[in-house]
Amino acid sequence: MEFSQYNVDALMYITPRPELVFTEGRGMWMTDHNGKRYLDYLQGWAVNCLGHSPKCIEDAIVAQAGKLLNPSPAFYNENMIKLADQLTQHSCFDRVFFANSGAEANEGAIKLARKWGQKNKNGAFEIITFDHGFHGRTLATMSASGKPGWDTIFAPQVTGFPKADLNDIASVEKLISDKTVAVMLEPVQGEGGVIPASREFMQALRALTKQHNILLIVDEVQTGMGRTGELFGYQLSGIEPDIMTLGKGIGGGVPLAALLAKEEVSCFVPGDQGGTYNGAPLMTAAGLAVINALTAPGFLDEVKAKSVYLSKALNTLSAEFGMEGERGEGLLRALKLGSDIGPRLVEVARDMEPIGLLINSPRPNLLRFMPALNVSYEEIDTMISMLSKVIQQVIDEKAAASTAS
Repeated sequence: MEFSQYNVDALMYITPRPELVFTEGRGMWMTDHNGKRYLDYLQGWAVNCLGHSPKCIEDAIVAQAGKLLNPSPAFYNENMIKLADQLTQHSCFDRVFFANSGAEANEGAIKLARKWGQKNKNGAFEIITFDHGFHGRTLATMSASGKPGWDTIFAPQVTGFPKADLNDIASVEKLISDKTVAVMLEPVQGEGGVIPASREFMQALRALTKQHNILLIVDEVQTGMGRTGELFGYQLSGIEPDIMTLGKGIGGGVPLAALLAKEEVSCFVPGDQGGTYNGAPLMTAAGLAVINALTAPGFLDEVKAKSVYLSKALNTLSAEFGMEGERGEGLLRALKLGSDIGPRLVEVARDMEPIGLLINSPRPNLLRFMPALNVSYEEIDTMISMLSKVIQQVIDEKAAASTAS
């Protein structure tokens, strides 16, 4: 089917998209409407933690679809109970609320913190967040985010989110007041350019929040579910937050998210929080398949080994082209390009023949890599080889343009 035969104008315009319609995917690979294959280092923005259409998720969804889709959130269902139990067993948290998206989970975390502040901190409501942080696209989570320009798009913002600087504990301390109820951050700022919070900063932040009797919220929508090599990113620092949010990888490709909290923080009462699809058995069946795969013996050890392999490969590539190295945690990594060629690299990589490469440039001067956690070493080598050719082509283009001018 030709692209022109698809009525894409029926879709609301929210972003420029290339003239491709993806029709199939398996593991690290996708196929478009022309039959062209692509090595996918986006994976739905770190969503497909086990790759495209993994057999375990396919089997779980097919089996559940024939049994029960949605009994209403007013009732328990077996899968929601099992998944909540698994999440609490493997974390420091006691209670779980399921949602559909990371933004919805973060919105719930904001509500829970404010409710706790009403009960325990004389109505304290401010949540300190960070410049360049990203927490979602609802009005509250956009206000909590530190993405440049977001303060004016849908003004006025929701108040109560003063911004500190990541890895600068003094910048947090100076914002704390009697209005402060929590500090909220991503263990790795993904959209901000794959910037990790240091172990020392996370530990100092936990000590500071305890000192002032305020909550620590970790937004693990992108870093959770094995992405950093630990099941949850906060575990890298040996701390215990009060609240955590999950999304993306928890469903392995289906809409699922979660808000987790310690028992002493779980202060919602009936009517405070809900959701039509809260913990629906179809989605939590997929979540169970994911967590069973991630907690299988040796799985996370392999993620750690592959992250080291990818990091070394990116550093070698960086040295080859005189770039500025790489950074990240686990299989969430960035190549620092040294110049604003990221968007062009994305285009050239996608348009390669006979197979394309899908990469992401959240900032013009870097590329972000979010492969499936079960990516193979061969697929890492293939990506590096393809990217080397793409970088050389873009460098040659710039040289030719400079000569022509």
